Amino acid sequence: MPIMELPENQGATATATATASGIKSDLIRRRRGGNGFEPATAINGDDVCSSDAGFETMNEPSKSVGESNPREEVEAVANGQEESNTTEATTAYKFSYRASAPAHRLIRESPLSSDAIFRQSHAGLFNLCVVVLIAVNSRLIIENLMKYGLLIRAGFWFSSKSLRDWPLLMCCLILQLLPVTAFLVEKMAQKRRLTERAVVILHITITTVAILYPVLVILKCDSAFLSGVILMLVACIVWMKLVSYAHTNHDMRVLAKSIDKVETSDADYSYDVSFKSLAYFMVAPTLCYQLSYPRTPCIRKGWVARQFIKLVIFTGLMGFIIEQYINPIVQNSQHPLKGNLLYAIERVLKLSVPNLYVWLCMFYCIFHLWLNILAELLCFGDREFYKDWWNAKTIDEYWRMWNMPVHKWMVRHIYFPCLRNGIPKAVALLIAFLVSAVFHELCIAVPCRLFKFWAFIGIMFQVPLVILTNFLQNQFQSSMVGNMMFWCFFCILGQPMCVLLYYHDVMNRKGSAH
Repeated sequence: MPIMELPENQGATATATATASGIKSDLIRRRRGGNGFEPATAINGDDVCSSDAGFETMNEPSKSVGESNPREEVEAVANGQEESNTTEATTAYKFSYRASAPAHRLIRESPLSSDAIFRQSHAGLFNLCVVVLIAVNSRLIIENLMKYGLLIRAGFWFSSKSLRDWPLLMCCLILQLLPVTAFLVEKMAQKRRLTERAVVILHITITTVAILYPVLVILKCDSAFLSGVILMLVACIVWMKLVSYAHTNHDMRVLAKSIDKVETSDADYSYDVSFKSLAYFMVAPTLCYQLSYPRTPCIRKGWVARQFIKLVIFTGLMGFIIEQYINPIVQNSQHPLKGNLLYAIERVLKLSVPNLYVWLCMFYCIFHLWLNILAELLCFGDREFYKDWWNAKTIDEYWRMWNMPVHKWMVRHIYFPCLRNGIPKAVALLIAFLVSAVFHELCIAVPCRLFKFWAFIGIMFQVPLVILTNFLQNQFQSSMVGNMMFWCFFCILGQPMCVLLYYHDVMNRKGSAH
């Protein structure tokens, strides 16, 4: 039976019902189109569901259909507004998200699909990898300690046997006299007391002494392997700096003579041979000589102290991994080329993980910590000692980003001089790799007193890998195939294989000597 009249005490209820009915009718009118409902494309961000919010808008209704925000309702009640307003909003909320409202509005990709994976944040997965890495390595540390015990010797940092390496220290100090000799040659060349041919011969002699003298000292003295490696690295650095010094001064002399011939009034080119510039260059973290460098205004002493503490910590970590992990694996292995193939692969793969840790620690200690400390102490401004080589998609790209001081030296004094003399690009690149391979072999073979050319072959093997990874990059644009090949061949297989080869060849040489 229908209610014909409304009692006076039910006026408030009637008002709320009427308001709710009006809101409901307005909602229906707004949502219905000519065919009963609006199409999904016609519902914009001002309608019931935001196109960008999706199901997330269910947590906080929109105001587009006349209902109030729940947060505003709470504030309204707290401010003492009438209860009827809350009732109206609650009633309207019941009509907001009906089953007929569209839930799918846009074309979207799954977060891990190939089209969207690089647009997503993977911080959680990165944290998972860090946690798994810590857990796995913690188990390996415990297993290693249970199997071998603590292998760090009392004379890990310094022992009485280190005193036998004093000839190497004296050789390192004597090498610093060669830049003085090069300066005298350039000074006489500036004053035109030497011909250009004599200057070239003298510089060739000086740079040759910078390499041959340390080699003879190492081969003659029974020094430790690490001491020999350090001396050869110092010798190679001095050689490269002297080459850059001579080449740059020669080029400045040529430019100065050409300017004198042109005799232009607005030409301002100064050619100066300054001992202060040479002294700064010999200690600066660069291999390319120039008269001046970008400088920073001050030295941050606190920053230097923090970096130095990191350097000590990571150097100790590197030594711990070598003594505790790499040495037992290498000593318990066979020669990789003279044993079972599967056994050799297992040894290489087992050695690859600690070897990779040592290599990354070495990179961080030398290229980030030590070079930045040196640059800070010398106020050296250009601190691009490396780029993001870990993202390299080709082997060629890796070599251009991993060691920027050497790369800039190669480009400046090897690659472009070859191109200027009419040598093709491929041949110039091959010459650059050849120079790099020779110096890698010197830095390893001389301290080992063993010339098997494993390091030379390893560097020259990069040439076909450069061609292969460049081809793959051209075939598969924006792919990481070349990056995976770099990590696989260079870090997982190449370095561990060289370590095993040199170790067993050195052990065989010592055994045959006895």
